[in-house]
Amino acid sequence: MTHRIFAMPFASVYPAYIAKAEKKGRTRAEVDQVILWLTGYSQTQFDGLIADKTPFEAFFANAPALNPARQSITGTICGIRVEAMEPGLMQEIRYLDKLIDELAKGKAMEKVLRG
Repeated sequence: MTHRIFAMPFASVYPAYIAKAEKKGRTRAEVDQVILWLTGYSQTQFDGLIADKTPFEAFFANAPALNPARQSITGTICGIRVEAMEPGLMQEIRYLDKLIDELAKGKAMEKVLRG
């Protein structure tokens, strides 16, 4: 079964990530920093993917260097433990959701980025 979100443009969800963070006093730059840390994209590459409306599936499949430290991300998203999920695209999306949640909850950037 393919989830609908896999074909959805990353650019259509990105504003929600920004809004969630900004509502809690964080910035778009911090959201970008989290996304770039997770995926290995440069800011220029990332901006191009947003402009091109790249789907989630391609966004993660073509990521230059998924950060190995992402596997230390734990906790629940939508009632599911991210560390217990089947490895794959949905887990990568949930890792990102969890990082944005942590950012919005006021965690220090160093901790969000597993520094």
